[in-house]
Amino acid sequence: MTTANGVEPESLESESAARERVGAVVGGSLSRGLDVRLEAAPAVENVKVGTFVTMQGRFNRFFGIVTDLRLDSSDPRAGLAVAFGGAALAEALSGATAYSTASVSPMLTTSAEGEAPQPARSLPPHFAPAHRASPGDVAAVFGGEDERHIWIGSPLDMEETRVCLNLEEFVKRSNGVFGKSGSGKSFLTRILLAGILQRGTAVNLVFDMHSEYGWQGTSESGYAPKGLKQLFGARVSVFTLDPDSSRRRGAATDVDARIGLDEIEPEDVGVLAATLGVTDLGAQACHTLKERWGDGWIAEFLARAPDELAELAEKIGENAATLGALRRRLRVLQRLGFVAERAEGGGVVREIMEHLADNRHVVIEFGRHGDNLTAYLLVANLITRRIHEEYRRRAERALATGGAQPTPLVITIEEAHRFLDPGVASRTIFGTIAREMRKYRVTLLVVDQRPAGIDDEVLSQIGTRIVCQLDNDRDVEAVLSGAPGSRELRGVIARLEAQRQSLMFGHALPMPVVVRTRAYDEDFYAAVGAAGANLSREDLFG
Repeated sequence: MTTANGVEPESLESESAARERVGAVVGGSLSRGLDVRLEAAPAVENVKVGTFVTMQGRFNRFFGIVTDLRLDSSDPRAGLAVAFGGAALAEALSGATAYSTASVSPMLTTSAEGEAPQPARSLPPHFAPAHRASPGDVAAVFGGEDERHIWIGSPLDMEETRVCLNLEEFVKRSNGVFGKSGSGKSFLTRILLAGILQRGTAVNLVFDMHSEYGWQGTSESGYAPKGLKQLFGARVSVFTLDPDSSRRRGAATDVDARIGLDEIEPEDVGVLAATLGVTDLGAQACHTLKERWGDGWIAEFLARAPDELAELAEKIGENAATLGALRRRLRVLQRLGFVAERAEGGGVVREIMEHLADNRHVVIEFGRHGDNLTAYLLVANLITRRIHEEYRRRAERALATGGAQPTPLVITIEEAHRFLDPGVASRTIFGTIAREMRKYRVTLLVVDQRPAGIDDEVLSQIGTRIVCQLDNDRDVEAVLSGAPGSRELRGVIARLEAQRQSLMFGHALPMPVVVRTRAYDEDFYAAVGAAGANLSREDLFG
């Protein structure tokens, strides 16, 4: 008997014989997972939560990951017997009366070699052999490194095997990198950004809160990882809000960025309301002031002396006390070192758009302003809102005229919960972008250590999630919300190592997989950065 593709089932069985056998299926269900009885003594300790395994049925091969391990016994008296029988009895009962079982969540299935795996909708039969996945299995599921795929890391205990991420699918939706401080989020994000840049699947706009991605980053070990500018040269433009900091660090930058008060809209003040202490009445008054004075409304308002506010309040129908409090709060913006009274040369947003349109990737470094939440919220929301508006116009124009769509844009934000918490997400452009599902070819890459602080509706739109170690139950629950098999995956996250290990799942990956992240070092620079700095995509991939 053959499969639908004309392949003899025996060929699948013989191919699986070369893999390391770990046990056999003895029970379970599609929803709860399969019970695999571990047969060999080494497998009991070598199989780990997160291990990638295959199960060979008569006609299909099933791919899954180990989500739990337990010790079982066919006789409840076995433990008592060993207590009195000693080592000899323990050896006799081990593997027979007393045994180990792995819970395996079946994710994918295929009926023939070379066939693309499909979501598992059936089960292997009783006693189907289970094997540790081979390099060929990993390649069959995740593909190989090519023009669309980047090598992101290796499965558990398979250091020479490569898990690849489909970047074309990755940039189609908003994505997230989550993990507690020190778990390796920044290194993972650098790998993703470098891959997007080298493959040319999108252009990056990075709001670099802690000056990690532009010229050079930092690490707890003292190692100074190269940033995108060092790796890709002129293909990356660094805008700095703090030129003095850039010079002290010896960082190469392209533009000293300044934002004019005339570029700040009432909507931007609304996003800053909590950090500035602006009341709802004050936020409403901003719209009235904008209607009265136009783009220069903040400068005009702040130029008014305190004793003039009563007369102004009467003219525009606002409360004098409200205007007084608003004036005190808005004066904080004047004290930001990168804020000028008027934008020069069309403004920094126009300059950023010119760089992005030229397929140059943009990193905005905050320098000393990175610790100022007001500065970060203002700059990131203001620039992103205007760039999103421009992308929307271009996308709609392309639809109307049949012209070329703009190059996809990926916007990277750290501390994403600041923009996307339930109280703010509806007012920021980031919540809109996350919900649009790339409608205007703009997506987010959110980097955060507190996913529980992100609005549930926004988090549900995150297509691919890369989860490093998290030790807060609410964060784990949030990051798994809406994910198939979330109950089983919760145990996998709980057992991730502190660094360079993550659970990856979602839109750009065929199935969840635990990965040891590839090293971000000289070998990575040579393979990704140095080649990308001097060669085009055609040079790299033909």
